[in-house]
Amino acid sequence: MAEPLTDKMLEELLDAPTVDAFIDEHEFTQRSLSEYLRQLLEEKGLEQAQVARMADISPTYGYMIFEGQRNPNRNKVLQICLAMALTYTETNRALEAAGASLLYSKNRRDAIIIFCIDRGCSLQKTNEELYRFGEETIC
Repeated sequence: MAEPLTDKMLEELLDAPTVDAFIDEHEFTQRSLSEYLRQLLEEKGLEQAQVARMADISPTYGYMIFEGQRNPNRNKVLQICLAMALTYTETNRALEAAGASLLYSKNRRDAIIIFCIDRGCSLQKTNEELYRFGEETIC
């Protein structure tokens, strides 16, 4: 089940007759990164091993991330998101679930990553763009 976008929820909140009515109609549970990634795998018809390979991480480490046994750093989450071809919104939701900082367009490195995500770039192409601009690559 897809989460409503933040703007949509804000609109619903501001249109609600009372805050109680809004709270009663919405579920505010925080999913773990592994739960969110497994949901996306299913929705997109992807397999863990395929994603790990495309993300340039070991299958064992990838398995541990997808099963919630490891908490990856921000770059590892970005590697997985690029390998899964996630949207900007999906990527930020994954970063949030991992407890990592969201992509921020005022940050030069993040702006390059956001641009690449929007254009459907692979991890390799994104790293090439980061390198071209003298920014730290993702992996």
